[in-house]
Amino acid sequence: MKSATDQPGSREAAGPGLDELLAAVRACRICKDEPRGKALPHEPRPVLRAASTARLCIAGQAPGTRVHASGVPFTDPSGDRLRAWLDLDEATFYDETRVAIVPMGFCFPGLDAKGGDRPPRRECAPAWRQQVMDRLPAIRLVVTVGLYAQKWHLGDGYTGNLTDTVAAWRTYLDGEPVVIPVPHPSWRNNAWLKRHPWFEAELLPELRRRVRTALDD
Repeated sequence: MKSATDQPGSREAAGPGLDELLAAVRACRICKDEPRGKALPHEPRPVLRAASTARLCIAGQAPGTRVHASGVPFTDPSGDRLRAWLDLDEATFYDETRVAIVPMGFCFPGLDAKGGDRPPRRECAPAWRQQVMDRLPAIRLVVTVGLYAQKWHLGDGYTGNLTDTVAAWRTYLDGEPVVIPVPHPSWRNNAWLKRHPWFEAELLPELRRRVRTALDD
């Protein structure tokens, strides 16, 4: 797990307030103008949602093609499945005063040679992530979607393997905030879900209970 000094809300955030910071993030062009490696192959469109009162944080990977077009996170079948996992309707899911959606990479990273999404851009998290998380003091639960978010939020608690990390979900329940790792809700993970029935039978009921507690307490 990250040390206490690295946990969101564990120290007073210095610098700009959240609204000013979000405006800076949404105007960011580092992956295009100052890239680490090849530049982003299209115009940046950072996508995130946050408010200082949010109690639940969805820490995803990066926007896909549909989200890049819409500018709204999880407006795709993966979002439908994720909302079902969390047992949240769209109105609650998109209420940024209650739910922050902060992916590891804020811009769509482009497609690889096989037509899949590339990993989150390497510039994004070092430039912005800690600053954003430091300004979300009310977060009680972080749902880490995929290995990139799990590696960042779990720190030493990340096993180096998504399956092992998700399987160890009970070991992360004592953190502050609580972190619950899940695989990406993409159809590409249908086979993973079939191979690991404990995810739906054991993890999801506890995840839904923790979501209700985070939002309703």
